Amino acid sequence: METTKLMNDGHTIPRLGLGVWRLENDRAADLVAEAIAAGYRHIDTAQGNDNEEGVGHGIAGCGVPRTELFVTSKLRTSHHGHENTLLSFAETMDRLALDYLDLFLIHWPVPQHDRYVEIWKALIELRETGRLRSIGVSNFTVPQLERLIDETGVVPAVNQIELNPFFQQRELRDFHREQGIVIESYSPLGGDGAVALRHPVVQQVAEKHSRSAAQVVIRWHLQQGLIVLPKTSKPERLAENFSVWEFELNPAHMAALDALDRPDGKVLPHPEQMNTLF
Repeated sequence: METTKLMNDGHTIPRLGLGVWRLENDRAADLVAEAIAAGYRHIDTAQGNDNEEGVGHGIAGCGVPRTELFVTSKLRTSHHGHENTLLSFAETMDRLALDYLDLFLIHWPVPQHDRYVEIWKALIELRETGRLRSIGVSNFTVPQLERLIDETGVVPAVNQIELNPFFQQRELRDFHREQGIVIESYSPLGGDGAVALRHPVVQQVAEKHSRSAAQVVIRWHLQQGLIVLPKTSKPERLAENFSVWEFELNPAHMAALDALDRPDGKVLPHPEQMNTLF
């Protein structure tokens, strides 16, 4: 199985990354360094995490060439607007202490404020400067994606969305496939509490493979063709979550996990209803 995926802009993205939500700067610095030592090359943060500085410190001291790493951040909702986006991106680069960023996303569309198209135009401008390689979005619906594409002619490289065995977003994924948009799964283990890991089906499949439940769910994402961003604050889990390349789920096990999709599987707010500025 390929460990990277080609995006629609010609750049490649590692298929397994580390999310650092809810980590304070000091802990983020240590965990990022530990993750890179364990083999991770994709680090995903956000302005709203308030830990970009820590992520930058972890990268600076990791001993791995910058060209081998893929770093993502996201625009916080309180910085929406064209000029705000340009200024906010510069602040992100200062906090991360990087010469360029691999991927920058609009974190939420915040439809009530209706500024995501002008933000997208600002991201297109930033990409042209060379300091930003790829641009994308997070938590966008099909109509919101269609509007971006229709009004600018530029298709996002990535849409990072809530996705796990309980909430599989199949219709949205069909649209992404048609447009060549890469999907990144956040909360891939089932949100707070990693509820998917306690499901009997997941545990049975894990037992069959002599693997952890987390490894099985991460492998399910990879075999679906998704980018997966598990998060952990425990160093011992880093290597375990990354050790998913040496086994394969058979069709019956994939089907059993596919069958876990359910109408009430979503945990976070719907993108059409998320209008909080943070």
